[in-house]
Amino acid sequence: MDAHDITAEEYEEIPELTDAMMARAVPGDGADLARRSRGRPRADNPKQQVTLRLDADVIEAMRASGPGWQVRANEALRERFKP
Repeated sequence: MDAHDITAEEYEEIPELTDAMMARAVPGDGADLARRSRGRPRADNPKQQVTLRLDADVIEAMRASGPGWQVRANEALRERFKP
């Protein structure tokens, strides 16, 4: 990170600490923050990536159904092949 000296004007932009902020504060040196993983928690049953060849018209129809088409395709396959 580049070294940066905070100017007096920048101090005015820093919000005042409130009692509510202090009540939520957790003591520490910040080392535990570096150990935390980023992103969403790991799923109990993660999805697996596969390669599947489908006819172009099938893919076009699925994509034309709008955002979330992959989820709907997964649900249709699950319904068809559930035990």
